[in-house]
Amino acid sequence: MTERARVAVVTGAASGIGAATTQQLLEDGFQVAAVDLGPPESPVGHEPHLTVQADVGDEDQVEAAFASVHDAFGHVDVLVNNAGVTGSRQATVCHETSLSDWEHVMGVNVRGVFLCTRAALPNMLRRKSGHIITLASIAGIVAFPGRCAYTTSKGAALMFTKSLAVDYAGQGVRANAVCPGMVATPMTRWRLDVPELREAVERNIPLGRVATPEEVADCVSVLAGDRLAYLNGHALALDGGWTAL
Repeated sequence: MTERARVAVVTGAASGIGAATTQQLLEDGFQVAAVDLGPPESPVGHEPHLTVQADVGDEDQVEAAFASVHDAFGHVDVLVNNAGVTGSRQATVCHETSLSDWEHVMGVNVRGVFLCTRAALPNMLRRKSGHIITLASIAGIVAFPGRCAYTTSKGAALMFTKSLAVDYAGQGVRANAVCPGMVATPMTRWRLDVPELREAVERNIPLGRVATPEEVADCVSVLAGDRLAYLNGHALALDGGWTAL
């Protein structure tokens, strides 16, 4: 009898960490559903088995997206909550952050994680098996100066992960978070493409450089596999030693 392929859903899969994670999970043998607000970039490697356009902060779109995933595959083994935003350059310290900036960041980074997880859980609970992996940030562990909304949202995402881990472990569903430091993605290009700003960032990293999306994808891949089956409710910092200082 042919072994059933495992199924993963990756949100924010069109670029950056999401695109790298999609490719890595495909190489790992997963059937992958790639969910994003816009169309995916032309993949460098394998095409995902299913692509779905959806705003993770919109309840109806998320429910429709996961209905499509369940119709296509019948189940979900791993959900990777990767979709996220940092906010505009005006989303800085609290008193200078507009309500619209605050709500946009929370709508993707907190509401989106909640909606996608809620949509995936019933199927996982029926099967008594599943893993929710959320891309938080070291900003959920230590505050990023001048990024009030982002830091708050990632702290919420991390505690949401811990809540899931406590509530559902007894029913076969685990939850863990990956907490990257600075990663070279389209979202951080505005900073990292300016030499003096990049140097300022890398001075705070003991390894002396920012991470690549592929390095974060490797971390997700390890969690999505079967080798760390006892890991639950954990925040895995992937930051080159930043938070060790």
